[in-house]
Amino acid sequence: MKKLCLKPAIIIILFFTVCLLLISCGSKSPKLQSPEAIPVAADTAKQEEVVYYDEYPGTIVALNQVQITPQVTGYITGVFFKDGQHVNKGQLLYTLDQQQYQANVLQANANYKVAESNLQMAQQDADRYLFLQKNDAIAKQVVDHSLAALQAAKMQLLAAQAAIQNVRTGLKYATIYAPLSGTIGISQVKPGAAVSPGVTLLNVISSDDPIAADFNVDEKEIGRFEELEGLPLDKTDSTFTIALPDGQLYPFSGRVSLLDRAVDPQTATIVTRLEFDNPANVLKTGMSCTIRVQNKKGEKQILIPYKAVSEQLGEYFVFIINKNIVRRQKILPGRAIGSNIVVQKGLNEGDLIVTEGTARLKAGSLVRITGMQ
Repeated sequence: MKKLCLKPAIIIILFFTVCLLLISCGSKSPKLQSPEAIPVAADTAKQEEVVYYDEYPGTIVALNQVQITPQVTGYITGVFFKDGQHVNKGQLLYTLDQQQYQANVLQANANYKVAESNLQMAQQDADRYLFLQKNDAIAKQVVDHSLAALQAAKMQLLAAQAAIQNVRTGLKYATIYAPLSGTIGISQVKPGAAVSPGVTLLNVISSDDPIAADFNVDEKEIGRFEELEGLPLDKTDSTFTIALPDGQLYPFSGRVSLLDRAVDPQTATIVTRLEFDNPANVLKTGMSCTIRVQNKKGEKQILIPYKAVSEQLGEYFVFIINKNIVRRQKILPGRAIGSNIVVQKGLNEGDLIVTEGTARLKAGSLVRITGMQ
């Protein structure tokens, strides 16, 4: 068997051929693909004059409210109103059994007549004894006694007059009238019920037009509300409005009636009272509401759509677009106004921000703007 012998030239040629094949195969690498742009919607940060409402929880209260209680003891003989109706000042509300008080008046009048007769007799005796004394026909002691009796008779007459006034007052208090105009509540007693002063509550009357709304204001805002205190009630002014429990706005505007005398040291707030017209009795005492106080500073501030803001661990961020690349920007948000929000710090007017599609974004992402808000 012959040995296979290759010439050195052929071996060299084969070596270089294999190297060239390896080099050519190794140089073939896959093509780099550019990252896919994420579609987003965007908007521009705008600087506008902002007018908004500060909101405070409030409670409707009556400007005047009176508890109706009896001034004398007796039995209720009549109730002359319907529960919950509007009553006028001086309107008859209740009557108590008056027989005892009428009898007391008759007796007091009789006692007065007796005291009046006693005074006349004492006056006659005193006059007679004084005349006799001038003629030195009577002892001085008798004269002194008659003058003392005359003075006592005068005091008894005054006491009888006071007794008449007292029993007449009792008779007067047996009839109860409305002390003010307003809405009366549900009667706590019915005819035949026994009532006593300081024990029995008959009813409550509260004024309803105008009516008030109380709310707490931070002590830092006292100066602002003091400037507004005492301004005349202007129906066209929307500085103070009320949102009712169902969310509807009350149609009448209010004014600052007063600020409480002192700040509560525990809450650092002061009670502020607004006054509102209430012709249709829509506002009821005790009703909860939202006080809306218009902020009229008119300062220009940065506004962006609220949906552009994302929150993480109590911090707020937006994505700013620059040459189709986004960066994550921390902001300090302010008050929400409708669908927008005020940005107090972190943005400049004209910044292009992402409003939709933020869930897929991270710093440095490539984006494609599909629409402007």
